Amino acid sequence: PIDIAVVNNADYQNNRGFQDALASVTTAGPAGKQGLFNLQLCSREQADELLKDHKIAGYIMINGSANLLLRETGMNQSIIKEFLDDYVQSNSAILSIVKQNPNAWTKLRADVSSKHNYLKEVSPTRGEPDITLNYYFALLAMACLYGSFQGVKEISAVQANLSSQGARVNLAPVHKLKILGYSLFTATVVHLLSILILIAYLAFIIKIDFGNDLHYILLAAAAGSMTGVMMGAMIGALINKGENVKNAVLVMLSMFLSFLAGLMVVDMKYIVTHAIPIMTYINPANLITDAFYSLYYYDTYSRFFTNIGLLCGLTAVFYMIVYLVLRRQRYASL
Repeated sequence: PIDIAVVNNADYQNNRGFQDALASVTTAGPAGKQGLFNLQLCSREQADELLKDHKIAGYIMINGSANLLLRETGMNQSIIKEFLDDYVQSNSAILSIVKQNPNAWTKLRADVSSKHNYLKEVSPTRGEPDITLNYYFALLAMACLYGSFQGVKEISAVQANLSSQGARVNLAPVHKLKILGYSLFTATVVHLLSILILIAYLAFIIKIDFGNDLHYILLAAAAGSMTGVMMGAMIGALINKGENVKNAVLVMLSMFLSFLAGLMVVDMKYIVTHAIPIMTYINPANLITDAFYSLYYYDTYSRFFTNIGLLCGLTAVFYMIVYLVLRRQRYASL
């Protein structure tokens, strides 16, 4: 029980309603049960002295209205204020009702001690906020970006100076970029199948909540896989070194982007959002993570489609870079 005092002035003595309200929550209340407050009545000077000596958390003085006097803030003081606010609101509501309908007092008198709550707490969104999910979605984003290894492999397969297969492709009477398009599409499909297996494992074994929109989940997985494969193709086209060097660059890049998306430290995602807002829109790992989280959390799809649109835009940019680099490559001999 919280130690409080009430100034025993004329206003308090004439306010039977407030006396009853206090009696119902004090240790000396009905049936002698332990209540919310240890209450003592005293003068204003005595209450000030008790408050100064920290013997009470606060005191109440009725002076036309109920006033709470405190020396410091804290949990106990907040509880006293909550009780007093509740009394003031209830008292105001009862007086307002009785003024409009005096006959309602009979029912109010019977119900005043047993309050009914007609409010129901509901979430304004599809799911409850859960930062733990961000780790799993960031892990899924990293897996999507690992499709970049497939992209590097396909680029090496059309470059004559990197593989014998590339030499044969360049001799074939088919446009190199057409062959590359077929190869990258196939690589995306194969990688998407592995991502779907991962999603199934997370959803059914780990019990991660992805939401109920299966077709949008598949769309996010497809967009993430496509972006990952195309990012690898871009790195493969830009770096004119062996496949091992390209893979090393992709590992570092994928892990760095996943780190910024909150894979290792969930707060990093929000730190980056505030410190470097542009990274929110150009980091594919963040876009993939956000796409899956928006399906779980939001009850609208505007943010989800924003992320999907940005992923498709990045994919298109990566492909254009690949096209511009490969179209200029010429070989003196094969």
